[in-house]
Amino acid sequence: MMGQKRLIYTTNAVESVHRQLRKVIKNKAVFPTDESLIKMLFLAIRDVSKKWTMPMHGWKLVISHLSIAYGDRLGLDT
Repeated sequence: MMGQKRLIYTTNAVESVHRQLRKVIKNKAVFPTDESLIKMLFLAIRDVSKKWTMPMHGWKLVISHLSIAYGDRLGLDT
């Protein structure tokens, strides 16, 4: 049962970020370039992440798995 609760919490977090990104895109309907859209989304994620206060459980394990699969893209000093 505990695994289902974590899934619900994770889904809520993902939906919250998605809602914030949709809000940014909706307010500005046309982006002159793909780069401008990516920059706007990056800035929105940066602003949203400032509000995150709860620590992520098992984050070290997630990072270790991601570093194996995408180590060159993560920019980790390993």
